[in-house]
Amino acid sequence: MRSPLLGVDYYPEHWPEERWPVDAAMMREAGLSVVRLAEFAWARLETAEGQYQWEWLDRAVALLAAEGLQIVLGTPTPTPPAWLIQAHPDILPVDAEGRRRNFGSRRHYCSNAPAYHKATRQIVTAMAQHYCDNPAVVGWQIDNEFGCHDTARCYCDHCAAAFREWLRRKYGTLDALNEAWGAVFWSQTYDDWAQIAPPMLTVTQANPSHVLDWYRFSSDSVAAYQQLQIDILRQHCPGQFITTNFMGTFPDLDSYRMAAPLDFISWDSYPTGYAESSGPALYMADDPRPAVAYDVGDPYVTGFCHDLMRGLKAGAPFWVMEQQAGHINWASVNPAIRPGTVRLWTWHDLAAGADAVVYFRWRACRYAQEQYHSGLLRHDAAPDLGYRELLGMKDEQPVMRSVEGARVWAEVALLADYSDLWAFDLQPHNCAVTYWRHLFAYHAALTRAGVPVDVVAKDADLSRYRLVIAPGLHLADDALAGRLTAYVQAGGWLVLGARSGFKTPTNLVTDRPLPGPFRNLTGATVEAWHSLPPGIAYGLTDPGRPDLKATVWAEGLSLDGARAVLTYSDGLLAGLAAVTQHAVGRGHAVYTGLWPTTATLESLLRWLLPNAGVEPAALAPAGVLVYRRGDFIFLLNFTDANASAWLNVRDAADAFTGLVVGREVTVPPRDVRVLRLLAAR
Repeated sequence: MRSPLLGVDYYPEHWPEERWPVDAAMMREAGLSVVRLAEFAWARLETAEGQYQWEWLDRAVALLAAEGLQIVLGTPTPTPPAWLIQAHPDILPVDAEGRRRNFGSRRHYCSNAPAYHKATRQIVTAMAQHYCDNPAVVGWQIDNEFGCHDTARCYCDHCAAAFREWLRRKYGTLDALNEAWGAVFWSQTYDDWAQIAPPMLTVTQANPSHVLDWYRFSSDSVAAYQQLQIDILRQHCPGQFITTNFMGTFPDLDSYRMAAPLDFISWDSYPTGYAESSGPALYMADDPRPAVAYDVGDPYVTGFCHDLMRGLKAGAPFWVMEQQAGHINWASVNPAIRPGTVRLWTWHDLAAGADAVVYFRWRACRYAQEQYHSGLLRHDAAPDLGYRELLGMKDEQPVMRSVEGARVWAEVALLADYSDLWAFDLQPHNCAVTYWRHLFAYHAALTRAGVPVDVVAKDADLSRYRLVIAPGLHLADDALAGRLTAYVQAGGWLVLGARSGFKTPTNLVTDRPLPGPFRNLTGATVEAWHSLPPGIAYGLTDPGRPDLKATVWAEGLSLDGARAVLTYSDGLLAGLAAVTQHAVGRGHAVYTGLWPTTATLESLLRWLLPNAGVEPAALAPAGVLVYRRGDFIFLLNFTDANASAWLNVRDAADAFTGLVVGREVTVPPRDVRVLRLLAAR
């Protein structure tokens, strides 16, 4: 069989069985090659403890396989059935207010509940044993959207006991824990492990070191629960891949740790929903928004999520396990989409590194919570817009398959870390300054400049990148500083953002001059840091932009070997540096001690990119995204107008027609140009 490329999420249990053969034939006719099944079907698969009903799923798998479709099975653990909850009510999670959550939706379980571990072992083992030798089953999705609906952190007694054991393993002694948490403050010192509880219902803000460890523990608990399932599937199904579906900028789990044991990651892309739910959290209130078509979402938000997800496995190709295929139901507006949008999203997925795109869902559901969520088919089974677009894309599949397995070409890395995220957002100091917003500002500026970006963990191998931008290294130690110094000494360019090195890994403020362990690397010292209220700005010296201002956050830097790139021209920090450059070995370390506004970043990138030797694959106007993957360049126009892009490569041809193109390329509205490179860059 061919490797999967385009697929669909299918719920045969929602429809009469006589309909299944029709659905399978229509999937084949649309050019689909893979189907995800069963991730919410526990109550149909195990009707009572140990009473398994495989026959209906066997028939569905066989019908789909007969049409040449490959199967990804979901382990059904996001939806424990009513009989299991009735027998073991302590499976239900407890929220941060101490309330037991109820049965009636999904993700209603505690990752540390012993009874749930037992039930999980039983259903996953039985399912693995039954389908391990089925040639149509190519892989597994574990659970579904871990942590969604505020379920990453449970505050029940099982979790409290497990948390104490986690702390004992980490710190060894209470003296070490008390020191790491600064527990002397407000008489929070512990002299018995039993005194430690989850940080909940405190009179005022809980100790941020305590909370940070609680977030780490909760994430580790979900990772351990995932590993329980991985171990079973590895034992029984060694020839089938294992993945799970992530959720873009979802902040409650350490996605790097979750991704590590998987064969590849997948994620769920809902561009119009994420533009509405994540956009306000990523943009500043006065940031310019892209003038894109109303029905495409925000390509800068979607692109940030793509790059963040691809980086979970160090830039390896991924799957989109749920791709929006029409209007959705969970945002506040849920706009309809027009012809061409599903195709544009599909090509965006592939350009950003996807090897497979699976659409959610096959048919709009008549039942329960998702009645208003569209599918490739309407409620009455008539083809909807998404299905018609699939038929139109069948002739494009050979080009789609040409990028399979190739990496996105990126010379710039953006460093991300979930402990930094948690610590940063626990005490933002200025409510406008958040972790994802900080990273997104840099990412969006690079995207506007036509520069593809890998978003990778801060312990990733950085040797392949010309430029590394690390806006949020809030928690730092000498080991991290040493790794980054080695990268710079070897010839790399490193950009550190404001508030770098401010805290130790246990979330205590460093007792060293800021930026703490990075001081020698930057050749600069933070003399003062100012949180700036709305309407207050400090001028900056930039001959190219005399109107440049520092807003929101400003750090005044003295020079200890570095040179000033930008200096404050007025305000309380006048005369101090705002941005510095320090030559270290064969490379350079840049410290940006201010909030990265759009204007500031445009100015910095004009200086920084050529000095670091980074050249965009193409120059394009706002709303047009540029990617290079393998031997292809993708120009994706998310606007309602024709757009012209200027290629920085020679000898390229249209991938569909084979015609050689010039340096200037026109991209029609809400469309994509795919160009094949005819010679190495």
